[in-house]
Amino acid sequence: MQIINKKIMYRTLISLFAVFFAAATLSADEVNEIRAMTKEKVDLVIQTLKDTSLSKKEKKEGILKTIDGLFDFNLMARLSLGKENWKPLSKSKRKEFSKLFVERLKQSYLDKLDLYTDEEVVVGEAKQTKKNRVEVLTFLVSKDDKKEMTYKLYKSKKKGWLVYDVVVLGVSIVATYRSQFSGILKKGSMEQLLERMRSTGELGS
Repeated sequence: MQIINKKIMYRTLISLFAVFFAAATLSADEVNEIRAMTKEKVDLVIQTLKDTSLSKKEKKEGILKTIDGLFDFNLMARLSLGKENWKPLSKSKRKEFSKLFVERLKQSYLDKLDLYTDEEVVVGEAKQTKKNRVEVLTFLVSKDDKKEMTYKLYKSKKKGWLVYDVVVLGVSIVATYRSQFSGILKKGSMEQLLERMRSTGELGS
């Protein structure tokens, strides 16, 4: 009886492992769907930029609408501040920091789009890096240059796959802001950082 129980336990554990592994690993079709979704959003931004019938204001409004459906800006705010600085904040301070951060991050994104000329975005492969995490490799291609960017996505329970970080030429946006905020907070308080963001809109040092 003891041998049978051991066999049953072994098979049960193997079955549970198989179920867990299947749940943790995305199918090739789902990874390709994530790549296609990212490509669709990126292409839409480029199309909006190229649309000569739109005013500058209309272009920005259209682009913001598109990226709102692709990026989780609030999560980016939290990750950029870091757990050690985010956790002690009150709900009101968290809300204010996120609001200020998202406003400036969007503005920074729009400012960079003003530099757009004739570049094309080529969406490369997508790969799963861990459970509910996928990275999509993209390239910003011009006549004389090719810049590599990686979109990092996670699966939100309510909104599906969303970008939580972008790595440009090997440099993470979230890690860059976290380093800047950490440097500011080592010399001053959270209130001083918020005041700086309120008055100047600056995110970094």
